[in-house]
Amino acid sequence: MKTFRIKIRAYGYFCDFTLECEDSSKALEDAIVDKLGKNDIVWEDSNFYNTSKIWLTYEELSDANTRSIPLQTEEGSRTTVGAAL
Repeated sequence: MKTFRIKIRAYGYFCDFTLECEDSSKALEDAIVDKLGKNDIVWEDSNFYNTSKIWLTYEELSDANTRSIPLQTEEGSRTTVGAAL
């Protein structure tokens, strides 16, 4: 199970929520539809975006404490500089 942050902008309204589901497009789609069907989403009025279009964005959230590889790595300095001709 992975955690995703979902943002939806539709018809002058905006919502931002998180949900947990399997890592597949079908599972993510089903989880969003389930959340919409249960009326668990709080919609906020937003006149900033076009009221005739829909935007849906998502991103995977990860916990830095459970990652097996570091988010940042230390790099050493270079001893030579190359020049392009």
